Amino acid sequence: MSKLSPSALFAAALTAVAFATPVMAQQALVPAQSAVNFEAKQMGVPIKGHFQKFDAKIAFDTVKPEASKIHFSVDTGSATMGVKETDAELPKAEWFNVAKFPQATFDSTAVKALGGGKYQVDGTLTIKGNVQKVSLPVTLTQSGTTTTAAGTLPLKRLTYAIGDGDWKDTSMVADEVLVQFKLALTGVGKI
Repeated sequence: MSKLSPSALFAAALTAVAFATPVMAQQALVPAQSAVNFEAKQMGVPIKGHFQKFDAKIAFDTVKPEASKIHFSVDTGSATMGVKETDAELPKAEWFNVAKFPQATFDSTAVKALGGGKYQVDGTLTIKGNVQKVSLPVTLTQSGTTTTAAGTLPLKRLTYAIGDGDWKDTSMVADEVLVQFKLALTGVGKI
């Protein structure tokens, strides 16, 4: 029996890893074609904003969706509502407390196919250190090599301590917030 040198063993291990790694590992977010928006009401009037910086690490298995993993992060300091004075308030401790909690994250725990490009994605959403289980309806559509994941997640801002202090008064800013996302992805197999 011949012995393999350490470099031959290393090369063999790398080759095995390369062939064992599924194609889904090459999936990537296309930020320029993606958006994360939010909408609330201030004194009954709809107000809108969006996050300018976010990222996703996605391993979506079109054949076996239940094996999929999703990690999504948003830089809370990138929130903007398009008004200089409001944007200056959002990073403060009462709102996103960016100094202490620079990111909000979502980590999937289960993905279930519902048919017709629709999925239920369960996971944990962490904002300002507050962790909550959420269930997220997601619709996937494909055009060429791009897969778009879209959905809306209704949240209660006070559950995550967004709008502390005087801002807890929901007659000023409603507790309900809608987060809408459209994530363009490359490398996803045919649905």
